[in-house]
Amino acid sequence: MEVVVNPEELSLEEGAFLVRLARDAVSSYLKSWKVPSRPPETPEALLRKGAAFVTLLKITPTGERELRGCIGYVKAAEPLVDSVIHAAIAAATEDPRFPPVRPYELQHIVFEVSVLSNPEVVTLQGKDRVKGFVIGRDGLIIRKGFYSGLLLPEVPVEYCWDEETFLSETCIKAGLPPDCWLDAESELLRFSAVTFREEQPGGTVVKRDLRKEYETTCAHLFKE
Repeated sequence: MEVVVNPEELSLEEGAFLVRLARDAVSSYLKSWKVPSRPPETPEALLRKGAAFVTLLKITPTGERELRGCIGYVKAAEPLVDSVIHAAIAAATEDPRFPPVRPYELQHIVFEVSVLSNPEVVTLQGKDRVKGFVIGRDGLIIRKGFYSGLLLPEVPVEYCWDEETFLSETCIKAGLPPDCWLDAESELLRFSAVTFREEQPGGTVVKRDLRKEYETTCAHLFKE
């Protein structure tokens, strides 16, 4: 049986390596337009197959973070180190929501890498689906026919969504009605992720505690 990366087993040092790798890959690609090779000093654990998303966040003059690109892979189809290289370059140059990143922008962009677990089907149906995942731990995928939408675990944390809003927004991401999650024909999957992010552009890398962020920042919104 092929061994894939378990996100929960990644150390902070390995996560920091991936974030720096994402930045270096984009910087190199924007100069040469060639996809760089994996570094020879890549930790052995990162040579296993793994799925990852890379998110670029632009720091505004007021200090806010604005999305500048986000692309990744749900399936662990290649070594994690290669997945991060390819996702980082795609997030910077192929996200259809944004123009390609220019080299001068990198000094204002924070890099974030999320390493994903294998998705699993949520078997609950109807309104019980709100009990099938945990905000701050899980990301969601909704599929129906040719439509598919994915939102990473950090998204509901950053917007302080409750469970129903998270489900509805995943439906919208898929191009479906916001109540599509109530439809038994809509397949709901969840996945966990471990997320590492620069505190500032090119700065120290930290491992995010999304559940703690949610409880600290958002929990008061749902108290009766």
